[in-house]
Amino acid sequence: MPYQWVSPAAATGGELHLWPHQSLRPKPYVQIIGGAALLISVPLLPLLGTVVLWGILPFLLAAILGLKWALDRNRRSRQILEVLRLGPQQAELERRGPRDAHASWTCNRYWASVQLYPTKGPVPNYVTLRGGGREVEIGAFLSEDERKALFKDLSGALREQ
Repeated sequence: MPYQWVSPAAATGGELHLWPHQSLRPKPYVQIIGGAALLISVPLLPLLGTVVLWGILPFLLAAILGLKWALDRNRRSRQILEVLRLGPQQAELERRGPRDAHASWTCNRYWASVQLYPTKGPVPNYVTLRGGGREVEIGAFLSEDERKALFKDLSGALREQ
């Protein structure tokens, strides 16, 4: 599950880290780029030694570089970390996103509550934290079942005061 309690959620405090799925690891990344380069080069074999090869080669290299750029951009946009700290007095949510995008939310732990919107949110089973006059989303990048489990975990953690 792409979230875990770094320190247990107890009355004295706890810390929860959430992150999106990262399904493409470095080894398959290299295999995809290498496989695409290999498959693109197979039709070039009959063109070896001809002038036509030099006319087609820049477009094939652009295709490989385009694939690499798209995979890199996808990986960078998935570099999100949400950290929820539950202290004895306050609850704090910090979101670190790609390109140094930071957002934070803080409220008194006594007034903090977790809400689950099964159908009315932007995604099914939308989970939010409410308190301090604001309502903020948490774990919007998780799957439906993971958001349900997160809601149960957060509900239990906020009750332990």
